[in-house]
Amino acid sequence: MPILLDIAKRAGVAPITVSRVINNSGYVSQATRERVEAVVKELGYVPNTIARGLRSKRTHTLALVVTDITNPYFTSMARGVEDVAEANNYTVIYCNTDESETKEKKYANMLAQRRVDGVLLVPSCGNANTIKFFEANHINVVVLDRRISGVETDIVYSDSKNGAYRLTKLLIGLGHKRIAIIAGSRGVSTSEDRVLGYQQALSEAGLGDTELIYYGAFNEQSGYQLANQAMIQTPKLTAIFGGNNFVAMGAIKALHNLGLDVPGDVSVVSFDDLPEFMFMKPFLTVARQPAYEMGRLAAELLLKRITGETHEEQREFILPVEIVMRESCGPNKNS
Repeated sequence: MPILLDIAKRAGVAPITVSRVINNSGYVSQATRERVEAVVKELGYVPNTIARGLRSKRTHTLALVVTDITNPYFTSMARGVEDVAEANNYTVIYCNTDESETKEKKYANMLAQRRVDGVLLVPSCGNANTIKFFEANHINVVVLDRRISGVETDIVYSDSKNGAYRLTKLLIGLGHKRIAIIAGSRGVSTSEDRVLGYQQALSEAGLGDTELIYYGAFNEQSGYQLANQAMIQTPKLTAIFGGNNFVAMGAIKALHNLGLDVPGDVSVVSFDDLPEFMFMKPFLTVARQPAYEMGRLAAELLLKRITGETHEEQREFILPVEIVMRESCGPNKNS
C-alpha cells in the first residue's frame, strides 16, 4: 500500500504537503493540490480517515448492529445509544442485518476496517462467530436483546421468558385454552425464551398437552402466514401470541382476512409495543420491553470497556418487562 513518502516522491513535493492535501489542512496552491490528488488516485491510496484517532488508539466511533431498523423497538434502542454517544463525543454507525448472518458478517468486516472503538450487537443468529471476530480484532462488544453462549462479553436484554409467561397467564385467565405462539427463528434466544415462558404457563394450568408452537421469523409476513396455518390446523383456536409486534400485526391481518374479529373471535397479544400511528384498532396488548433503557445501558457499558474504566468479567443485565393490557385480547366466549 502506498504511503505519504511514495506520493510525495511521485508528485515532487514534500511529505508535509501531501499531508496537508489529504487532511485538507494548511495552505497548498491549487495546482499543487491537483497534482497530489492525481497521484493519490493513480496509486490507489486510501486516506486513513482515522489516522489521528489511531495515535490514541481511539476513533470515537461506535456501531449499533440491529436485525430490523424499521421496527420501532430497535428505533427506541438506537435513541438510547445515540444519547449516550452524543454526551460522550462519540458518533454512531447504524447497520441493519435483516436477520441475515451473511449481512452481519459483511458489516463486521466493514466495521473492523473502519476501526470502530466498539460494537453494540443484536445477533442475527445463535452462534458466536461475529463476536469472536470482533474480539480477534480487539474491538469491544456488548450484546443486546439476545443471549449468546460461548463468549465472555457484556450483555443487556429483557426478561423474555417471564414476559411470555405473564402474557400467556393473562390469556389463560381470560378463559383461553387453545393458544398458539408464533415465535421467531429457532436457536435465537428471544424465540426460545418466549416459547419456554409460554410452555411454563400452559403446564402450570394443566394445558401442557395443548401447546401450539410455530417457528418462523420476526416479521409481518411470517406472522400472516403462520396465523393462517394455525387457524387451519386448529379450528378451535381462540388466542395467538405473537413473538414480536410485527408478527402480531401480520397475525391480525390474517385473522381479519379470514373474517374473524379481534378480540371477539380470537385474542392476540405480543412482545414489544407499537406507536399508535402504526396500529389502529384493536391496539395490542403487549409485554413492553424497555428498549431505550436497554440501548442507554449497553452504550454506557461499552464506553466503560473502551476507556478502561472497568475490567470486570462478563456482566449480564436482565431488564424487566411491563404488561400493557389493551383492546386486542378479551374473554374466551366459548369457555
